[in-house]
Amino acid sequence: MANLLRGVAFITGAGSGIGQYTAFALARHGVRQLAICDIRPEVLTTTRDELKKRHSDVEVLNIEMDTSKEDSVQSAVDQTVKKFGRLDIGINNAGIGGVAGQTADQELKHFQKVMDVNINGVWLCQRAQIRQMLQQEPLDPLPRGNRGVIINTASMLGLVASSPISAAVSYTTSKHAVMGMTKTDAIAYAPKGIRINAMCPGYVGTPLLLQASETGAMDGEIAKVPQGRLGEMDEIADAMVFLASPMSSFMTGQGLVVDGGFTAGCY
Repeated sequence: MANLLRGVAFITGAGSGIGQYTAFALARHGVRQLAICDIRPEVLTTTRDELKKRHSDVEVLNIEMDTSKEDSVQSAVDQTVKKFGRLDIGINNAGIGGVAGQTADQELKHFQKVMDVNINGVWLCQRAQIRQMLQQEPLDPLPRGNRGVIINTASMLGLVASSPISAAVSYTTSKHAVMGMTKTDAIAYAPKGIRINAMCPGYVGTPLLLQASETGAMDGEIAKVPQGRLGEMDEIADAMVFLASPMSSFMTGQGLVVDGGFTAGCY
């Protein structure tokens, strides 16, 4: 199989879940230089070791990073460029679910924590990535080449409301904000050769969601998925590869929904 990807990738939330599987998928499809970032440095070791086990020629840079802190984000991007010389694929995946509940039940500190990570953190990462990408030449010639590709992990709840039964007002608000930011910056930087899109997963079998589903708490929501199941993490990672690759070269400012048909029915 010909490699779809090349260049340097930068992935937040890479210590587990979708971020980790995205790192595996990017390496499988040709990326050989990866900066993997997480607020939990101990989990990055697992991702790095598995990457090296699967692809002995992959260079991996582990970076402890708090996406909600401006200095931490800038330092992570600076470390990446110092190590690898450029940054071609930015995957802004780190996020938290926050405290569930409706607005009347929420405290400001809980709402603000979700905003700090899920929108402020994505914006800080995207800003630092854009600033670097504007300084570098495309790896491949235009129009299908680019100065860089950015993918922000939003959610199907960036497009529709959460159910009153499983209300998540903070999370849903933050993911709608990610979509607005993605569209606005995509239009602004398309003429500069930078593509920006969002990934919008549905219910996916991450460790956290699997734990909730074991208690039966997710049964009603999973029943609404036309395919009748949770998504697999590697299914989302494969879609990330598509967004990062030249196969999506005429696509920017979009949210790619991978949700088993949930939002098509929007029950």
